[in-house]
Amino acid sequence: MILLNYKYYYTNINGKDDYGLKYVDDGYGYKCDKFKIEFPPQHQSVQPGMEYLMTPRPIFDNPNYKSAGKLKGKVAIITGGDSGIGRAVAIHYVKEGAKVVIAYLNEHEDANETKDYIEALGGTCVLIPGDIRDKNFCEYLATETMDLFGKIDILVNNAGVQYQQKSLLDISDEQFDNTMQTNVYGMFYLTKSVLKYMKPGANIINVSSITTFYGEPELIDYVTTKGAIVGFTRSLATNLADKNIRVNAVAPGFFWTPLQPACWEAEKIPTLSADIPMKRAGQTYEIAPLFVFLASDDSSFITGQVIHINGGQYKG
Repeated sequence: MILLNYKYYYTNINGKDDYGLKYVDDGYGYKCDKFKIEFPPQHQSVQPGMEYLMTPRPIFDNPNYKSAGKLKGKVAIITGGDSGIGRAVAIHYVKEGAKVVIAYLNEHEDANETKDYIEALGGTCVLIPGDIRDKNFCEYLATETMDLFGKIDILVNNAGVQYQQKSLLDISDEQFDNTMQTNVYGMFYLTKSVLKYMKPGANIINVSSITTFYGEPELIDYVTTKGAIVGFTRSLATNLADKNIRVNAVAPGFFWTPLQPACWEAEKIPTLSADIPMKRAGQTYEIAPLFVFLASDDSSFITGQVIHINGGQYKG
């Protein structure tokens, strides 16, 4: 780990890339007296990325976490639960007494590692690989969960993709369609498939992003989908309020997940968290308790909300 003591870490002049330092002080650079580089340059050529290939590996569990049976007897479906935020959420749900069904695309090594970790804790984890862009798979995922456990109490729509592009002109129709189909259609299909089985007291938690609220210029299609998720969350929450089914969203800031090296060019990785007031990235174990809160009775009067967790980068 390298500790930088430069008054100016990088000077954004002469047309140079900003290396993720998006705020410019007086036209010359971003003041960064002490910023620890935690993540070396790295890039993965596949989406949504593989956790086992990351350097360093994300920290997904806090050994000091105190469980209290908040989700005892619950059954949760978590998309993208093989790695990243989804992995941390699955582990914390199991610690709180839930059984988890993890849907993932094709990241088998990550998924099996998550399952092994959960089973070592004494928990129940079922892996169901498939593509949430396919509504038939979403229907299968819901019916298979019902066949296994007889109920669905919690749905976490976490799976997603993001692609860095410098300009709108660089976004192909194919990329735009894939981003929309994965991030929005997948959520729509699966929520419809699951909702018919949900009873009063159930919870739906969607994952938006901080990028929707400040407008990340190199993730235009991704930001568009995450904005749609906010609208979907608010409208569905109002629609289901009288059925006592709550719907909320989490808007993460920069967390160290496979999505980062799978999206950004390698040289951006070391400084992606430099413009965060806390001067570091979040680790996934730090966001998982929020998902526990939203799925438990502790949040029984909260619905239609978007909750931000970003180290102070955005206050909303």
